[in-house]
Amino acid sequence: MPDRAGRYWRMFATGLSFAVFGTGGVVLRVLVFPLLQLLVWNRGRRTRAARAVVRLSFRFFIAMMVFLGVLRYRITGLERLDRNGLLILSNHPTLIDTVFLMAFTRNANCIVRHGLRNNPFTRGPVRAAGYIGNEEGPELVAACARALEAGENLIVFPEGTRTLPGGAVRLKRGAANIAVRAGRAITPVRIRCSPPTLFKGNPWWRVPAAMAMFHIEVKEDIQVQDFTGEGRPDTLAARHLTEYLQQYYSEEHYSHA
Repeated sequence: MPDRAGRYWRMFATGLSFAVFGTGGVVLRVLVFPLLQLLVWNRGRRTRAARAVVRLSFRFFIAMMVFLGVLRYRITGLERLDRNGLLILSNHPTLIDTVFLMAFTRNANCIVRHGLRNNPFTRGPVRAAGYIGNEEGPELVAACARALEAGENLIVFPEGTRTLPGGAVRLKRGAANIAVRAGRAITPVRIRCSPPTLFKGNPWWRVPAAMAMFHIEVKEDIQVQDFTGEGRPDTLAARHLTEYLQQYYSEEHYSHA
């Protein structure tokens, strides 16, 4: 017999969690980041401090969801994120994948949609932490390469959007272009969520019958030199790398579908 009481509780707890998330974003924008602006004059240090605040806030948010019984999680290979200048590529099954990765990655940068820079609940953290906007067009790849060169850890979702459970994984070439342009190894992350929740088109209140379990695996690096050697043009290298990553994430996706 389905645990209706448990499901109703998770529905309430999920709504409460997202209310806290939105309220926290406003508090950071109104109180915390203006204080950083006054106390830390050096722009680089202020940006790193803002990212540390975001990281700790996301750790709190995840801990709260675990405490409330919304979800559980397990991370393997976490020690691989304890480096600088990482290009972290991940699949994107749920709404909170970014929250998980940024909660456990120091000095994390990411590419954000233009709307998040103007959203009243997210614009404070997005602007204070200096995240890269996806509206930068041709300069986007160059901006990502500069971030990696500066030792920042860049999180990218090659799919560009969430993939539906059981749907085909389709990667865009932007992530491979960044890897080839920057000459950086890729640190791949695979995220699974069972039963599926917070996927594209699924409203937050439609919680699964059982508590969601997140499995996050940080895998061994993929060396970009394997695709750029022998004088291969960047465009060709990016295409071959995208094809490899397509297969890499598709195999994992279907093996757990």
